[in-house]
Amino acid sequence: MKKLPEVEDAKALMQEAKSWSVMKWLREKKRVRAAADQANAALDNLRQKIQGSWPEDLQSSYKPKPGTQPTHLKSDGRLSKLKQVWDADQQAAQARELAEKIFDDAEKQLSTRLAREGCEKAVRSWELFEIAIDQAANLIRK
Repeated sequence: MKKLPEVEDAKALMQEAKSWSVMKWLREKKRVRAAADQANAALDNLRQKIQGSWPEDLQSSYKPKPGTQPTHLKSDGRLSKLKQVWDADQQAAQARELAEKIFDDAEKQLSTRLAREGCEKAVRSWELFEIAIDQAANLIRK
């Protein structure tokens, strides 16, 4: 997967933010949130674009009820690959939710320790989304 500039910029900002004081966090938290939102949007857009280019049977199989895995495909071994993409998407979404919760807690408690942890969790969530997007793109290539 080619690197998205929004994600790379946000990762760099998170690395820098790990050394900030509480006062610096208070001054820069809107910039951090904006960078994270842009990275999330860029990843979501790319994921939707790739999944939108899947064959119709993959697309319809990937849209099960919320919280349930894809369970049907008429063809070959693509179901196991589709489930892997679904699992990767779920893992990335959970990591994103955790990062956002930690950032919310850091702001409420004025905790630089939690803010640093939130930075690490945000970067990890983007890495997980990149993995899921790669897996989704591989479904097209095969």
